[in-house]
Amino acid sequence: MSLTVGFATPTTFWQSSFKEKQATLQSLTDVGIDQVYMADHVSFRDGSGTDGFVEIAALSQLHPSIRVMISVYLLALRHPMPVARQLATMSTVAPGRVTLGVGVGGDDRHEIEVCGVDPRTRGRRTDESLQIIRALMRGEPIDFDGEFYTLEQAQIRPALDPPVPLIIGGRSDAALRRTARYGDGWIGAWCSPRRYVEALGIVDAQAEAAGRGDVDWQHGYQPWVGVADTVERARELVAGAMEGFYKVPFEAFEKYVPYGTPEMVAEALHPYVDAGCSMLNLKVVAENDPASIEAGGQIAAHLRASVT
Repeated sequence: MSLTVGFATPTTFWQSSFKEKQATLQSLTDVGIDQVYMADHVSFRDGSGTDGFVEIAALSQLHPSIRVMISVYLLALRHPMPVARQLATMSTVAPGRVTLGVGVGGDDRHEIEVCGVDPRTRGRRTDESLQIIRALMRGEPIDFDGEFYTLEQAQIRPALDPPVPLIIGGRSDAALRRTARYGDGWIGAWCSPRRYVEALGIVDAQAEAAGRGDVDWQHGYQPWVGVADTVERARELVAGAMEGFYKVPFEAFEKYVPYGTPEMVAEALHPYVDAGCSMLNLKVVAENDPASIEAGGQIAAHLRASVT
């Protein structure tokens, strides 16, 4: 099994010069990072956010080969037709280098409401959108009559070749059912290795029942990690970063967040790879961006050395 290792957009990346951006992406590939991933939010918490498609479009043109991924895109807040067009455009702009992670959101209900969407419907909207987008990627006219979307002879050309992988995020069993029916893989977060194994088993069983037993799954895991020379300093760094982002105490996440030296972090993540994780998206918190990149490469090297 090959292991794809992703790295979250460095914290100071967009404030750097054009040449510095190019150099940063080159340094990521030099240490063995395969893709850069970023989140997607319209108006999170205090109005913060970045548009995932805008960001991957920019990133893809700063380096000739690095992959780009939105992880995860709040699909329920958008109409599936223009999203399919964005995917088709990205497959032309960066052929074979794009992955779309899809989630339903919910950490901030107000973000969903201000987009004109009832938060209670976001799961069903996402399911319909995934059905539509998968069909549109084939380049043929489709008809669709659902609860939220009605399309007649809708078409996106050219067909996406290869299709963009659709990776489903979420911790719930509903997310696993969504993966089994409409996804090319599941990307987990905030779960133990035991739960990860259980989740992939649910996906396999439900995909088989849905007639999708032959999917070449691209399952992933997306952790925050803290890296420093000492365990104490690594914890301090990642705790501060996470509390600043999520506005909740670090203790709420700590059992799911490896921290320590790169070797210690890799050892903590190894059970996920053993369970079938083939894509590991790392949010590495270290003393600065260069240190984070170096640590990410070391974690990737340690994990790949043990992959058979």
